[in-house]
Amino acid sequence: MPETHDPDPAPSAPVRHPSIRVLGSPRPAIPQRLPLAPRFGGCASGAGVGLGAEQGTGFRRLPEWLKVQLPGAGEYAETKALLRRQGLHTVCEEARCPNLGHCWARGTATIMILGELCTRRCGFCAVGPGKPNGFIDWDEPRRTAEAVAAMGLKHTVITSVARDDLADGGSTIFAAVIREIRRRSPTVIEVLIPDFRGHADDLARVIDAGPDVINHNLETVERLHPIVRPSARYDRSLELLGRVAESAPAIQVKSGLMLGLGEREDEVSQALEDLVAHGCQLLTIGQYLRPTPQHLPVVEYVHPDVFKAWGQRALALGFANCASGPLVRSSFHADELAGTVRAGESSRIG
Repeated sequence: MPETHDPDPAPSAPVRHPSIRVLGSPRPAIPQRLPLAPRFGGCASGAGVGLGAEQGTGFRRLPEWLKVQLPGAGEYAETKALLRRQGLHTVCEEARCPNLGHCWARGTATIMILGELCTRRCGFCAVGPGKPNGFIDWDEPRRTAEAVAAMGLKHTVITSVARDDLADGGSTIFAAVIREIRRRSPTVIEVLIPDFRGHADDLARVIDAGPDVINHNLETVERLHPIVRPSARYDRSLELLGRVAESAPAIQVKSGLMLGLGEREDEVSQALEDLVAHGCQLLTIGQYLRPTPQHLPVVEYVHPDVFKAWGQRALALGFANCASGPLVRSSFHADELAGTVRAGESSRIG
């Protein structure tokens, strides 16, 4: 059974390697789902996040540019049925992505590995928190690769919940999934990874498996990190991206930001500059949408013209490609975003 560790070890703590549970050894405890985080009725003004566009626990009517059509039948139903047969989860569903119908109708989906319970409680994320208690599904790489092959994906995106209960942060399974997909399919492989608590050997394990794109979302500006991503650190995320860019120049480096949480224009500009300075090539910028009343409130619904301007600003700073728009998410048209870089182009999507 993989050993567990302090979810936030001191910087001097030794790096521990995962152990493989052998046949006949005790099974880990059953994973436990936890209730959602307490309601965010508002935050201290010094933190820069308040009730803003939403009051109490209600939701303000969405502007027209954020309304999407409900998914229909056809390829959407086929994609859902295939994933269900394989017992796989998707971040599309778990995170309540507004583009689910659009992407599934195109026969694409972002597969979420390492279970559906996250060991962190980020203020923006709809994925359920819980205690996985060290549980690992060792057959998941095979099933994931079979689903990718059956869907005939040209561009595959694999992500996961945060697994701070595992000594390797889940990097062993990430690497196994990448290799199993590579063995069965000619698809481009993009992975959206957690920060692995800054453990360089865990990141190296994923890099060594040879994905085509490594994505790690910065999510928000530095000032808002303690509220939006309390278990993460702004500098640690930048360091991760920098390590990928420095050690694996053949791998495309990608990140993403949300707007609408109370960030200032100068802070967004600084985040873009920091990402470029750490070797980030691809960027997504989208509108934060509050999943439930238990999550951080939306401070502002940012107009599409503003997203367009940020996309242009990103390209001017040196990003090879940027998808910027209210409904853009990390995996939105990921094939197009990465494809233009492989073709030696630079463009803005969104």
